[in-house]
Amino acid sequence: MPQTSSNISRRTVLRGAGAAVALPFLESAATLKGATEPPRFPKRFAVMFMGNGINAHHWSAEGSGADMQLSKTLSVFEPLKHKINVIDGLFNKESTGKGIHPAQTGNLLSGAPIQKGAVIRSAVSVDQMIADAVGGDTLQPSIVLSCEQPMTGYHETNYSLAYSSHISWQTPDSPVPVEVYPSLAFDNLFENRGSLRNMSVLDRVKDRAQTLSGKISSEDKAKLDEYLTSVRAVEKRVEGMRKTKDQAEDRAKAKNRPAFAMERPENGLPEDLREHARLMCDIIAIAFQTDRTRVASLLLARDLSAMYYPFLNVARGHHAASHDNFSDGYERISRFHLSQLAYLATKLDAMPEGDGTVLDHSCLMWVSNLWHGQSHDNSRLPVVLAGGLGGTLETGRALNYLDAGDDNRKMCSLYLSIMNRMGIELDSFGDAEGPLADL
Repeated sequence: MPQTSSNISRRTVLRGAGAAVALPFLESAATLKGATEPPRFPKRFAVMFMGNGINAHHWSAEGSGADMQLSKTLSVFEPLKHKINVIDGLFNKESTGKGIHPAQTGNLLSGAPIQKGAVIRSAVSVDQMIADAVGGDTLQPSIVLSCEQPMTGYHETNYSLAYSSHISWQTPDSPVPVEVYPSLAFDNLFENRGSLRNMSVLDRVKDRAQTLSGKISSEDKAKLDEYLTSVRAVEKRVEGMRKTKDQAEDRAKAKNRPAFAMERPENGLPEDLREHARLMCDIIAIAFQTDRTRVASLLLARDLSAMYYPFLNVARGHHAASHDNFSDGYERISRFHLSQLAYLATKLDAMPEGDGTVLDHSCLMWVSNLWHGQSHDNSRLPVVLAGGLGGTLETGRALNYLDAGDDNRKMCSLYLSIMNRMGIELDSFGDAEGPLADL
């Protein structure tokens, strides 16, 4: 399915004072705008990352479809197991044998060699390759989010900690800056700026929404009402975080230091990761539903993460807990982060689009940079895909490439397969010269 600018013309954007609210596809609204051809729904790609590996004792899947058997950690996908693929045995060769942590992360989405020392160098990541190809058809080429501030400085291996803090790279020497504040991510999504920033974006387009509602079909009117209600719910949650961020900036000014340099939650980030992660997922869901963008990445917990999980009854921080990766506590950490993909996938699957859902036209990928945190083993990586990518990707499968031979279990072959299904034809990517077999 080619990505064309005609997809944009079918989307309605309600504009008010300093705000723009993009809407999901409304068939009768497209007809009002003169559309005569059947809609062609876009394909989307998102990647979610958790650093330091998983509890391998509770990571397995067997069978297919409704009969698929999921392990404890993967059980969060039980209602959606017919729309996922659990992939085992893939690895990123260029990130092995180079040292721990930054060298295992800096090229996770590119498979390129990375450079030690003061000058960072990796390669354009798969998500940004896709954004470069399809981003011209959307208002934003991609959105790059994180639930944790990037680190600065160098690791003991003499690799920059920038490699541990970023998975999306726009050029070989420049990662994409991450947005960590939900309020700023929300503002960017709705072009919310200026002196009215603290006023509801929906209030500013209310009259236009009412006018449109009187012109569209009853089915589309119900869809519009449901969408605006969901945006309002997200906006209300963002309001509290906006106040917290503003207060953090005031404290930072009083201390003559930047807010991002302060510890959480003094830096204005939510103390409770549950609300932070869910809001970031909600923002991606809105962006995909409205075709604001077709590419997103979300760093849930960076490599060498300092995140704490009191709500999971785990006393140690993420990185320290990963060194005991077979513990029950680290299994809860792994399951929590995987549940964010399940949450996003469920939201997208509840959004009708044509004969399917937004999830059916998407591919969501969850990945970590390690298998075992205790031994820093990245000879195999945990991967889960959700969504059928417009009918091009069979789902409901457990795929194991562990014994297929190194040439046949490359992460970059998976990336080639995804890009090919999105209409981006490449002969090679990273260390791969062909797509992943049997995908």
